[in-house]
Amino acid sequence: MTMADDIEFSDREALLFHSQGRPGKIEIIASKPMATQRDLSLAYSPGVAVPVQAIADDPSAAYDYTAKGNLVAVISNGTAILGMGNLGALASKPVMEGKAVLFKRFADVDAIDIEVDTEDVDKFIECVALLGPSFGGINLEDIAAPSCFIIEQALRERMNIPVFHDDQHGTAIITAAGLINACHLTGRDLKDVKLVVNGAGAAAIACTELIKALGVSGDNVIMCDREGVIYKGREGGMDQWKSAHAADTDARTLEDALDGADVFLGLSAAGALKPEWVIKMAKAPIIFAMANPDPEITPPDARAARPDAIIATGRSDFPNQVNNVLGFPFIFRGALDVRATTINEEMKIAAAHAIAQLARQQVPEEVARAYGGRAHSFGPEYIIPAPFDPRLMEVVPAAVAQAAMDSGVAQRDILDIPGYRQVLKGRLNPTTSVLTLAYDAARANPKRVVFAEAEEEVVLRAAIQFKQGGYGIPVLVGREGVRDQLKAMGVTDPESFELHNSVNSPLVPQMVETLYERLQRRGYLRRDVERMVNRDRNIFGAMLLKLGAADAMLTGVTRTYAQTMRELRRVFDNDPDRTAFGIHVLVGRSHTVFMADTTVNERPSPAQLADIAVETAKVARRMGHEPRVAFLSYSTFGNPAGNWLENIRAAVALLDARGAAGDGVDFEYEGEMAPDVALNPTVMKSYPFSRLSGPANILVMPGLQSANLSAKLLRELGGDAVIGPMLVGMEKPVQVATMASSASELVTLAVLAAGGIAR
Repeated sequence: MTMADDIEFSDREALLFHSQGRPGKIEIIASKPMATQRDLSLAYSPGVAVPVQAIADDPSAAYDYTAKGNLVAVISNGTAILGMGNLGALASKPVMEGKAVLFKRFADVDAIDIEVDTEDVDKFIECVALLGPSFGGINLEDIAAPSCFIIEQALRERMNIPVFHDDQHGTAIITAAGLINACHLTGRDLKDVKLVVNGAGAAAIACTELIKALGVSGDNVIMCDREGVIYKGREGGMDQWKSAHAADTDARTLEDALDGADVFLGLSAAGALKPEWVIKMAKAPIIFAMANPDPEITPPDARAARPDAIIATGRSDFPNQVNNVLGFPFIFRGALDVRATTINEEMKIAAAHAIAQLARQQVPEEVARAYGGRAHSFGPEYIIPAPFDPRLMEVVPAAVAQAAMDSGVAQRDILDIPGYRQVLKGRLNPTTSVLTLAYDAARANPKRVVFAEAEEEVVLRAAIQFKQGGYGIPVLVGREGVRDQLKAMGVTDPESFELHNSVNSPLVPQMVETLYERLQRRGYLRRDVERMVNRDRNIFGAMLLKLGAADAMLTGVTRTYAQTMRELRRVFDNDPDRTAFGIHVLVGRSHTVFMADTTVNERPSPAQLADIAVETAKVARRMGHEPRVAFLSYSTFGNPAGNWLENIRAAVALLDARGAAGDGVDFEYEGEMAPDVALNPTVMKSYPFSRLSGPANILVMPGLQSANLSAKLLRELGGDAVIGPMLVGMEKPVQVATMASSASELVTLAVLAAGGIAR
């Protein structure tokens, strides 16, 4: 089951993504300082001899002194790559690197890909088994059946760490979770369910085995393959794995088997399930059509045949997506944290129940946003949680860890499960989930976004990505030659892109009238306004937004930020109730820091500083963080004394007064303070009276000079990813990028502007 089957992109874009900068998708980063000779001596010789001896004396110490306990090998021989078939070990490397990235992104599990260049089952088993000391777990991937069954079973017997073939068990666990909830909604008892499985490959067999383990009676399960029903006594096309699920039945075709069936479980081929067969199924049939990339029957066709059906697929563009990313990262997270020796049936069942229970809980705002603001709740179109639900990290690993301990395969006990869930929550940065959800929200509720500098290649690439990703409609500003550029960049339908040119736009007269009325008492003649509208892309693009021809605007790559802002202010005012300002967002693995104002106000007044704190706190909350605001200065609570502290102190006093009046100040704030006092817990201890309960995540800067310098230094020298600057507080949703922005950064700003996170 893929992440998002319906997202479009060109071959060139995919190749550029994998090749630009450092080729591939992963790298090794040292987790300890390596700056001095002493650091190196501790990391390697002679200091490394101490943990070496400790591990020789007690092998379990490897979990304490090495990365083994958080390291998974993603291993394949490339015999069943996605839906592409046997393309060989080397061709599987991009997929295995991608799987490693998903482990890190969703569960903070370090993973490294290993491609084994053999189709000999015994050689593969021997190779992987000998790697056991290096890893805390083995994730097998894209290995063809029946070899995958033999390999996994042999490795589970030989290795004392979890071995998990995700193509089998990941799909099975998510499917089982959906089936639990579908049966709950339709009032069915699992032990009475009549199930038809179409497909007899690795995933289908694993799903069947887990569903039977959940309580579905084997007497009520019929499995079909290309030759029809797998029945007792059948001789052709059989093996030991199919024989284990042979049914005692007179049915010989899929159509026969479906007569009166409660559940169809498809892991076969597109179009395998006919609408007329669905009609024969029991009341409120449950249909899991998971062929990839196209299902056995589309949800519209299934619903037309049976409006009472509950339907799931492997696709993200239909409700109830069976997506393995809901399972494998979190299952390994729980297994690693208790140093499990295997992933057994009890752990898989616990994961399935945990995922099912999560779907029944109230959907949080950030997940609802991924569905265009619709607050989905448990029901026929929401039986499986959204893949980016941040609660998965808390719920699933805890359930898996508990099951491992209860079933006796854990080598380390976690006594405080509620405390463990809090630790899990803190391992990931909520910003990453919110940004992902923002993209989903844009796709669910696409907006029109002006790309004001469409003649620039980087802007045009961003517009192409924005359109092909389904995030909205790019409204391009440029000359007619833009269509030729699109064609040269591989776009097959350049005419489908909306292009606005001031030379022939019918909106120009209205733009001139509207802008002249605004500027005529600010020193501008009518011909000045006509010249700006006709010749300045920022003015023309901003007027498109002003007149309602678009919902948001992106510009900034051809001119300095200050010059672009001067042009935009000729068209737009600030939001009447807010101060306009810029935020740089620094995103690390487990933290996010918001820095403001970094772009607009040179010497903000106390009232502006207070407004900046309030509005940045709102942005932080929209990105999943509880705000803790520090007003930064060279001075900490008056030490050293200085002449530039009164604005900061007055801003804090204003927030105190607003808070006392109940005027929306519902977050922690403190100042004036130096950056180390705001961010370093050890230094903070010297100021026990500080109102901050932990390190600040919002830094309100005292002035534009220090703010802009700091933001740009951190962008160039820091280890965090940087988003922005995001422009907040303008009359309309407009974002000004930096001149060095990449296409991906431009797309992110466009999505944030259109989706309302930066507003």
